[in-house]
Amino acid sequence: MEDDSMKLQNPNNGGQAQKPRIVVVMGPTGSGKSKLAIDLSTRFPIEVINADSMQVYHGLDVLTNKVTSFEQKGVVHHLLGTISPTVEFTSKDFRDAAIPLIEEIIARNHLPVIVGGTNFYIQALVSPFLLDDALGDADDRHSRDWSDIDHQQENEYDEQQESSYSYDRLRAVDPVAANRIHPNDYRKIRQYLELFSKSGVLPSQLFQEKITENWGCLGNDSRYNCCFICVDASLSVLDQFVDQRVDLMMEAGLLDEVYDIYTMNADYTRGLRQAIGVGEFEDFLCAFNSQSRKAIESSYEESASLKCNVREFLSLPSGSPTRELLEEAISKLKLNTRRLVRRQKRRIKRLQTLFGWNIHFVDSTESLRGKSEDTWTVQVIEPAAKVIDSFLTSDVISTPGSNSTSNAVIQKLTERDLWTVYTCEACGNRILRGSHEWDQHKQGRGHRKRMASLKKRQGSFSTDPSRPQVVTDHNITSDAFP
Repeated sequence: MEDDSMKLQNPNNGGQAQKPRIVVVMGPTGSGKSKLAIDLSTRFPIEVINADSMQVYHGLDVLTNKVTSFEQKGVVHHLLGTISPTVEFTSKDFRDAAIPLIEEIIARNHLPVIVGGTNFYIQALVSPFLLDDALGDADDRHSRDWSDIDHQQENEYDEQQESSYSYDRLRAVDPVAANRIHPNDYRKIRQYLELFSKSGVLPSQLFQEKITENWGCLGNDSRYNCCFICVDASLSVLDQFVDQRVDLMMEAGLLDEVYDIYTMNADYTRGLRQAIGVGEFEDFLCAFNSQSRKAIESSYEESASLKCNVREFLSLPSGSPTRELLEEAISKLKLNTRRLVRRQKRRIKRLQTLFGWNIHFVDSTESLRGKSEDTWTVQVIEPAAKVIDSFLTSDVISTPGSNSTSNAVIQKLTERDLWTVYTCEACGNRILRGSHEWDQHKQGRGHRKRMASLKKRQGSFSTDPSRPQVVTDHNITSDAFP
């Protein structure tokens, strides 16, 4: 990397008025972000800063799909497996850790490359606009989808209802803030109520003040001159790829990792336990431990080998209760990973729309289909390298969108995530909150079977039972903020 041909053509420290230049490689999980960043090291003197909210933690290397030392090919990686798995590493924490790292990398005349799918991390780093500085933030890689609440969370909700941290209390205190979050987002409910208790400031008032104060300075005071590259692929190919990757993870020892971190009735809203693939296996591991209790009590040697025997359940005959629990956990892991892909895609589009980021897309679809390495080089590496070459030799500074749309954007930011209530008559007046839950419910096998049965039995409905029959709270379902 010390060869003259590898030095930056337009070094970051070449002018006092020049903003530091960084490259951001983003994209949905499984698209090939890390591979691209490493491959770019043959063309640029890069150092990678990991921006994946689960890969920053120490542990669960298989589950979080960390690049191994061998796969890194000598490229320096920062914030990869360095954070204690028990702490909460927020967007603000990431920003505060990454800024000095970027300064050090630039001082070495290397190019900082931010790589990851946690778009809140990237947003917090590249702009001064961090809405939830005092509140924490939602995470791109939480293991739970609000439409699939597990028993542990329901129990937690019951406990919180008895305390002062209930959704109803938040609605009474600050209905605007309450409508920003899902009623089952207990972590955020607690944060909002604690903020109000300590400061006396309504969370919604803080949101509005931060938006108004910070939006106007985005164009002039963004920290870096950024080159955004998004590695993307078609949904059908990504779905197939992540399903296959889960199977490979199982073979590589995913269950061993989850067994090590497993604790009955654990809090899956903090630290590394938030990762997709931890909570999904709780029911299976609970049954496994229950069946193995006698062995644990009778022999230390047997209990010490239990972790190794977990994978033997994969070979149990179909139909056994424990095998069914394991298969269900694997299916949930695949489903939640596919949902993650969709959330990440949507958030990238919102960042592009709201903040005017000039994102250059490269398509890894053919490579994921198993085409030759030449396909990866021609369709992903070459286009990305060309974009970076142009970025480093250009005097143009990347800026967000025009100020003419800022008022509309501020309104969208203020009203984001308002959870409209939907009622599905076909499914026994089941209540769904938010368009995402409603869309997921309509696509569910149970709903579709009931619809088909009802239509066959009754011919047609005077009112369509597959549409929202009751809408309460607000009529706005803005999902604009990433």
